[in-house]
Amino acid sequence: MADALAEHLLRYNRDHNENLTLADLQGKWLWDVVSSDRHSALDSYLRSEDFFEGLAVMPESQRVMRRLMMNYDVFIATAAMEFPTSFQQKFRWLANHFPFIPPSNIVYCGDKSILRADYLIDDNPRQLRRFQGEGILFTSPHNIAVKGFKRVNDWLDVEKLFLG
Repeated sequence: MADALAEHLLRYNRDHNENLTLADLQGKWLWDVVSSDRHSALDSYLRSEDFFEGLAVMPESQRVMRRLMMNYDVFIATAAMEFPTSFQQKFRWLANHFPFIPPSNIVYCGDKSILRADYLIDDNPRQLRRFQGEGILFTSPHNIAVKGFKRVNDWLDVEKLFLG
């Protein structure tokens, strides 16, 4: 729903006069590509007071989420525990971009294996491995080589999978 990677790249490239692209990250996390002496900068972006609230909305996600909510009980689960400054930002971001999702359907957690649901769509295979339902991997450069999960490449794929 939110494009955190694009914002991460934007800030890193701006602050370090670099030109990293999504192509540079194929099969790797951003931390794998950036020299270790700059890892603290990557971490500081995620802990900043304005990172999450300013994220771009992924194309078609709003429209598809509206449609999904007509047919399914949809909950938004976010691993906010890693970055406590993100709680309020993520809440405001969702209220601004997805006002049709009730606050009661937003779950803040650390490990998404606590969720009891039929499906979990996530870009992080770590979150899907212990999930009890069906994990669906949302394609991102870092997970391009990951096998063992049904995969969606964008929100149009999510729409096709769940709504035909």
